[in-house]
Amino acid sequence: MIKQQLKQLAKQEAEHLFTLKPNPRPLHVGIVAALTIASTIFIAALFNQLPTGVLASLGAMIILNQPNSGTLRQRQGLMFFMGIMMISSFCLGLIAHNLPGLRTLIISFMALSIVFIGRYLRLPPPSGMFILMASFIAVFMPVGWDKLLYTVAIVAFGAIYAWVISLFYNLLIIRPSTQRVEPNHRYESGLLTESVIVSAFVILALEVALWLDLSHPYWAPVSCYIIMQGINLRSMWIKQFHRILGTGIGMFVAWYLMSIPLSDIEVAIAIFFMLVWVEIIIIRHYALGVLMVTPLTIFIAEYGGSHSVIQGAALTAHQGIIEARFVDTVIGCGIALLGGVVMHSTWLRQPMMNLETKLLKATK
Repeated sequence: MIKQQLKQLAKQEAEHLFTLKPNPRPLHVGIVAALTIASTIFIAALFNQLPTGVLASLGAMIILNQPNSGTLRQRQGLMFFMGIMMISSFCLGLIAHNLPGLRTLIISFMALSIVFIGRYLRLPPPSGMFILMASFIAVFMPVGWDKLLYTVAIVAFGAIYAWVISLFYNLLIIRPSTQRVEPNHRYESGLLTESVIVSAFVILALEVALWLDLSHPYWAPVSCYIIMQGINLRSMWIKQFHRILGTGIGMFVAWYLMSIPLSDIEVAIAIFFMLVWVEIIIIRHYALGVLMVTPLTIFIAEYGGSHSVIQGAALTAHQGIIEARFVDTVIGCGIALLGGVVMHSTWLRQPMMNLETKLLKATK
């Protein structure tokens, strides 16, 4: 009986691992998003300002939340709101870096806000992933008070640039007969409870990474956030398995790319093709998509953070970055699975939901 169950489980895992899902989006959507993000890097590279371009690309990542329905006003309204979220979260991350005594409080507020808003608006993937990633990267960026506004302005420029590209793109594809879509976001019972649980485990992943003195601790909470978006424990387990597998293979891709002496222009081109791969593949097969997410996020975080680790670094430094990325991912996925157990249990969830109901009644 047990042997048969194990065979069935292995068969199900193999089906998930070797099956390509149909792509629900037109091909040009991913290409436009990749061009928008990579073009900020390419333009800056032409003027020998690669770190500035990579920082601007963080703001431009709001293009990944481009809605596929609604009127022009609705779509651009959502894009504007995502831009505000990106800029404010990144700014709070830099403030947290300069106020280490308040760091945990600030990042807890950021994580809860991003998770809650993403769930309330029912944002499709990547939801608030890149906003969360940008804010956690900012927490560990060596940017003092004197350069804070300048750094935020660069990210803001990237967000404004993405909004303008989105405007022209929507003007081209939206027909005059396009009907207004009724917003499907509304407050539902358990929304606050789930947001608190997810954000709590995201912060736990960060604190564990800091406690272990990992060199790049921000990857752990991002991985935890991604996995905890699963609908149930089964889907969370599948996503976790695919993420660890994809990250493991992506380590070799990252090692190869980082061992090549790339010029600034070549870095921009490499990031563009990685973005195209992720945008087209990750919806069809999560592990294959994550394969390129690993080198992509390493490039963006390291070059954008003005770190000197990559440029002129030794092979051992390259390996250190890649190994840290993998360890952080494993830690984040493990904590996310623990968070999933809590999320879908009743011993903690039900009392929290009861408290949430009382708070809502009290506010009314």
